[in-house]
Amino acid sequence: MMYFDNGATTYPKPQAVINAVMTAMRGYGANPGRSGHRMSLRAAETVYRCRENLARLFAVDNPENVIFTYNCTTALNTVIKGVLKSGDHAVISSLEHNAVVRPLEAMKEQGVTYSVAEVTEGDDEATIRAFRSQFRKNTKLVICTHASNVFGVRLPVERLAALCRLNGILFCLDAAQTAGVVPISLEDSCIDYLCTAGHKGLYGPMGTGVLVMRSDVKPDSLTQGGTGSFSSELRQPELLPDKYESGTPNLPGIAGLNAGVEFVLSRTPERLDAYEMRLGQRLYDRLSGINAVRLYTARPEADTHVPVISFNIGNMDSEQVAAMLDRHQIAVRAGLHCAPLAHQSYGTQEQGTVRAVMSAFNNEKQIDTLANLVNNFVKLNEKKVAIGDSNVLE
Repeated sequence: MMYFDNGATTYPKPQAVINAVMTAMRGYGANPGRSGHRMSLRAAETVYRCRENLARLFAVDNPENVIFTYNCTTALNTVIKGVLKSGDHAVISSLEHNAVVRPLEAMKEQGVTYSVAEVTEGDDEATIRAFRSQFRKNTKLVICTHASNVFGVRLPVERLAALCRLNGILFCLDAAQTAGVVPISLEDSCIDYLCTAGHKGLYGPMGTGVLVMRSDVKPDSLTQGGTGSFSSELRQPELLPDKYESGTPNLPGIAGLNAGVEFVLSRTPERLDAYEMRLGQRLYDRLSGINAVRLYTARPEADTHVPVISFNIGNMDSEQVAAMLDRHQIAVRAGLHCAPLAHQSYGTQEQGTVRAVMSAFNNEKQIDTLANLVNNFVKLNEKKVAIGDSNVLE
């Protein structure tokens, strides 16, 4: 299988990630931070080492500001539901994932409102103006994707975060599509909260997510319970990371995530970005030479996009195209990608798109195979249409 569904989760994982998960399960699968025996202490050391590596990756001074969650969605929900109260207003971009939109929709019942700022591809000034125009006196939080999971368009998040800081507004970054690929330094930015998945560009297992806090404003925790600390107190501890990590952590997942982060640190996000961008540009160039293929963005470049390529073949249903590619051992994702706002912005809400996302484990030969298959499908379709055969692309 040639795998291009890396926007959902990266595959394959580095062998070190698989080894780390198995070692944790077999060698020290005890509950970290709950006991004083050797296995528990080794488990706790593994968890803390992962915090340290994530702090290094994102340029955070204190590893205890790194909080483990079950996925990026949980991290985003923690910020959105923990910061916003009745009467507060939030601003999001027109490219946001449902992990942002649905919590805000649910909070309307609690008196929270939100506005959508239109993103203009290739014009950061227009995008910044759009955000500024949505600010109100009661705007408390801006939640913004770093790059669209559908179209790969990058937003000027550092400038938006600085704008928020000037206006006394908190800024939350959804880095699900960029962490591990695009360099992110919280030390050099005004980002208050960073949310990301552990299983995408960080190459960890599914069921892992990360929330990094830089703001003095600490959101309410979504859950309360055992933390292994201050057990005699009935109230949830306020110190980090305990405030947000109730219950038994996903030790095997965190061990694998640590190995994934070490993989990223050894390769560096800069080199990974450059390699994957070359593959994305190659696919874009090959597809742009096929008349029936529709591409929706400008050619991806390092400063403006991440290597996410969305396309369609004429008016064919995107799911049909993905199914045909699957029959030829190529995995892509089709449909709306849990991001209806993005599809509304690009006029693809009815058809959806076929999405191919690169990783460190793709190569040029796979890119050419995908492009050649699309080209063959188009030619076959044209031939069948010419002879009146409605059973196209089988």
